[in-house]
Amino acid sequence: MKNLCKQLEHYRQALPEGGILVAVSKTKPAALIRQAYDCGQRDFGENKVQELRAKHEVLPSDIRWHMIGHLQTNKVKYIAPFVWLIHSVDREKLLREIDRQAAKNQRTIPVLFQIKIAREETKFGLSEAAYRDLLEKYRAGEFPHVQLRGLMGMASLTPDKAQVRDEFTRLKALFDELGALLPDIDYLSMGMTGDYDLALAEGANVIRIGSGIFGARD
Repeated sequence: MKNLCKQLEHYRQALPEGGILVAVSKTKPAALIRQAYDCGQRDFGENKVQELRAKHEVLPSDIRWHMIGHLQTNKVKYIAPFVWLIHSVDREKLLREIDRQAAKNQRTIPVLFQIKIAREETKFGLSEAAYRDLLEKYRAGEFPHVQLRGLMGMASLTPDKAQVRDEFTRLKALFDELGALLPDIDYLSMGMTGDYDLALAEGANVIRIGSGIFGARD
């Protein structure tokens, strides 16, 4: 328990003022999340809807749940009543469904647009062209029950730090441009256990840390 609190504090101290540490709790039991909660952690990230929903039902109601994984449109309805922030909006069809489910639940759901910055084909995200197209539709008022709060990206899984830094730099430039266009743009979610230091150096204020806090994934 003491070690868990120490790890959480280590990452919190690295953040800029107002930054958010998302403790990535995927595959971890609710009991371990509760321990992190007792250390003062309130932001937790999951990448599977079923797991997110199950944990939400048994853990304290003031936890801020972040959906950080690839989200299927037919599963939005299960998290729409309570999700605090969806990081992984990577296509128009998904954004339309989030807007529809938010309206059903009489709420506005905050989201981040996920941009594909990595070179790996396996990574999800909007191309820059698709991002600009979706942004125009958002600015035109097509998604009244969604609030865009910023951008998310995942860098390439490579030991080449210069490449990772370059990918983060490009995302930060898009984020700054977005912030000049819209109010309420305040979250740049980039950086995980292996590259969070580079992400913070390039301007991230939301980092998603899993194994650095909870140990290796189950």
